[in-house]
Amino acid sequence: MKIKDNFILRKISDAFVVVPIGDAVVDFSGLINLNETGAFLFKKLQDGAEEKDLVNALLNEYDVDENTAKEDVKKFIDKLKDADLVE
Repeated sequence: MKIKDNFILRKISDAFVVVPIGDAVVDFSGLINLNETGAFLFKKLQDGAEEKDLVNALLNEYDVDENTAKEDVKKFIDKLKDADLVE
């Protein structure tokens, strides 16, 4: 799974924002705000991480149990799919 090429992550002050670029500007209006954890997962997806990789990354980086990590990753991926940000 990978974030589509026409979306980039930017840090603005203390916030993380996903911004469309190129052809995506025409099809996608607006911005997506992410918290620190969402930005962490987004960066992993830019490198082509799979769902299990994201769960393992959360477990290694944050103090979270496996079930919570799995649920959070699934919700995050579902939101990205709804916004048509992943391929």
